[in-house]
Amino acid sequence: MIQHHRYEAILEMINEKSFVSIEKLAQHFNVTHQTIRRDLNELSEQRKIVRHHGGAGTISSTTNTAYQARKIMDLSAKQKIAERLVQDIPNGASLFINIGTTTETIAQALLGHSDLQIVTNNLHVAAILGSKKDFSVIVAGGEVRHRDGCVIGEATESFIRNFRMDYGIIGISGIDTDGSLLDFDYREVRVAQAIIENSREVLLAADGTKFGRRAMVSLANISQANRFYTDLEPPDPIKKILTDNKVSLHLV
Repeated sequence: MIQHHRYEAILEMINEKSFVSIEKLAQHFNVTHQTIRRDLNELSEQRKIVRHHGGAGTISSTTNTAYQARKIMDLSAKQKIAERLVQDIPNGASLFINIGTTTETIAQALLGHSDLQIVTNNLHVAAILGSKKDFSVIVAGGEVRHRDGCVIGEATESFIRNFRMDYGIIGISGIDTDGSLLDFDYREVRVAQAIIENSREVLLAADGTKFGRRAMVSLANISQANRFYTDLEPPDPIKKILTDNKVSLHLV
C-alpha cells in the first residue's frame, strides 16, 4: 500500500515538473536511490513514465519536457557527444546550429575553436558563442519562444534559406525505428528542414534516450544526415538505415 501511494506521488511530481531526478525523489520520500530506481523501472514498464539517465520524465507525443529539466537530463552523454562532434569541425568553418539543449552543449564545446561563422535560431547558442571576439554570430529573425529561447516561424525559415553553410548541426527530440526524426513543434521543424537543405554536411547529435521517443511532427529521416553522434548503440533497424545510406556513426 505504501509503495502504491509512492507510485502515485512520483507520477504527480513527474507530471508537474516534466522531469525529476532520482536524487530529488529519494530525498523527498526518504528512501534509497535503489528503491526509487525500482519504482521508476516499474512505472516505465507500465508505460506511465519515460526513464532517463538520472531520473524520469513524462511520456507524451505532443508536449516536450520542460526546458530547465532537459538541460540536466543525460548531461554527461550530451557532453561526450559534443566533445566528439566538435573534433570534426575545422577552424574557420561556417555552421548552422539549431535549437535544443544538446546543441547548446555543443556550442560550449566549440569555444576552443577559432574564426567560426555561425547562423542560429537558438538565443542560448548565440549568447554562448557571441562571447568569442573571433566568432561571427548571426541570429535568425522571427518569433521568440520564451520557454526555451528558440526563434521560429516563417520569417526564421526564410532567413535561414539566405545562407549556404559548411555544416548544419541538428538536435532532435525523437528517432523512430524507421529512421524518422521527430519533434514537437511544426514551426521549429520547418526551420530545421531549411537548415538541412542548406548545409553541405548535416551532423546529427542525439543521446540514446531519443531512440523510440515519441513526438508528433516528422522533421526528416536519419538517412539525410552525413554523420550521426550518439552514446548508445542504435537499434538494428536504425543501424541498417545508417549503413544503407552511408551515414557515418560515431559512438562515444
